[in-house]
Amino acid sequence: MDARPNGPTTSASDPLPREFYERDTVTVSRELLGQILVRTEAAGNTAGLIVETEAYLTDDPGSHASRGRTERNSPMFAGPGTIYVYQIYGIHFCLNIVTRPAGIAEAILIRAVEPVGGLQLMKQRRGRRELKELTSGPAKLTEAMSIDLSLNEGDITRPPLYVVAGAGTQGPVAVAPRIGLGADQGADLPLRFCLADSEYLSRPIPSALRGASRPRQ
Repeated sequence: MDARPNGPTTSASDPLPREFYERDTVTVSRELLGQILVRTEAAGNTAGLIVETEAYLTDDPGSHASRGRTERNSPMFAGPGTIYVYQIYGIHFCLNIVTRPAGIAEAILIRAVEPVGGLQLMKQRRGRRELKELTSGPAKLTEAMSIDLSLNEGDITRPPLYVVAGAGTQGPVAVAPRIGLGADQGADLPLRFCLADSEYLSRPIPSALRGASRPRQ
């Protein structure tokens, strides 16, 4: 099945254009599934097929921007295609891609990818040999692909970190509540999007939700 997005067209080798991200955040979250995240650097290039995302919206209690603009979350207000990397527990990093026009703080967390390029480099960084352990979580994928605060406020439409159109076997898309949020943070909102049959998800899709999965359009 063709994994190309339903939005603006692009060559398979070119980064997805800014217009791809300047749309409804839920739509972009779904359409990022099956696209390929690429990291270029002197040590070598790595790449992963995006299999899991989470959307964070305006007035969303789970969003970093829910209480207004701060120094930390300022990239979320910078416009579509801006990279927002934040650190958790003082150790791990999480990658987000900003959507919508400047001033509207919405973004997509990349929760998991399937490793498809630079596997040996990923294994060295993660200290793991099993492919399923390399990038099956937001902190795992950033470690494997060397994504840190040096990339914060960067541009996802050009190197050294960008997304290209993927092509390959897809499958049903599952929609589920986001992970790790409290009841007062929108834990019940169906804003997690996954390639339901992927072995690289950060957490399996509950069986009750798999039946509601829909083919990717």
